[in-house]
Amino acid sequence: MISLLATRLTSVILVMLVVSALSFSIFNFLGDPVNNILGVNATLAQREELRVALGLDQSTFVQFWRFVERAVVGDFGVSYRNRQPVVDLILARLPATLELVLCATVIALAAGIPMGVYTALKPRGLLSRTLQFGSLLGISMPQFLIGMLLILVFSVELRWLSAFGRGDVVTLGWWSTGLLTTSGVKALIMPTITLAVFQVSMIMRLVRGEMLEVVRTDFVKFARARGLSDRAVYLTHALRNSLLPVITITGLQIGSLIAFAIVVEAVFQWPGMGMLILQAIEFADFPVMAAYLAFVGFSFVTINLIVDLIYLAVDPRLRAK
Repeated sequence: MISLLATRLTSVILVMLVVSALSFSIFNFLGDPVNNILGVNATLAQREELRVALGLDQSTFVQFWRFVERAVVGDFGVSYRNRQPVVDLILARLPATLELVLCATVIALAAGIPMGVYTALKPRGLLSRTLQFGSLLGISMPQFLIGMLLILVFSVELRWLSAFGRGDVVTLGWWSTGLLTTSGVKALIMPTITLAVFQVSMIMRLVRGEMLEVVRTDFVKFARARGLSDRAVYLTHALRNSLLPVITITGLQIGSLIAFAIVVEAVFQWPGMGMLILQAIEFADFPVMAAYLAFVGFSFVTINLIVDLIYLAVDPRLRAK
């Protein structure tokens, strides 16, 4: 276990260095933040003064080294657009994005796994075929289209739910949540469904395919020969072995949801990190963009580490090795 953690932590450090270098190299040439801050009417003296204040007069290597030094201690500088510390901006938006992602993940697992098991055990049933057709639609339809259809039905026509915003939130220290207020829960419903549709469809099809493979293996036939009930055979033996790929995919998808919730947040004007990065790209706000990419990279490597540890807990063959 210690050897595994040491290896993974080394990989985390190397990946974060590569991500930092790539983000710095790419975003450093996207635009001139001095022009965006001062506008076209600023004098050359004002531009040069601001360039020196932001450290843009230094060489690219020096700028990158200073960026890494500050990033190690959680200091990503000051936003060019908001004139606030980048860490404060991210911490203010992070709860909204994580709340949306976690709710979508819970719905995806709670719905996708039972649907996958059912469609595998009764592949020719009417409900099973309907679920398979629905999963094909869920994978094929883009998220912005799903979001707009939900807004059209539940906000414009029925007027049951709010079409934008997060509703009322409760602040618990630095964390804010809408799950403790009625308007917050209502505001969370449509973005969560929009974000979860693809995940539910993918997990359902993955579990179905794995279950169809596992139920034909010898150990399942042996379990039947021992006289075990269908419930014990399918839910205890077959499902447990079918969930190993689901653990990997779910971990990767959580990282993807954090990184690519931008579309859903833009459709519903959700005040999360997606909206923050969109505004940063429009304004060439390099500190915010670099911090966002570093956070996404750190999220992926951390989730992969957690997935590896879960694999050790679930699969005895890995522990034996």
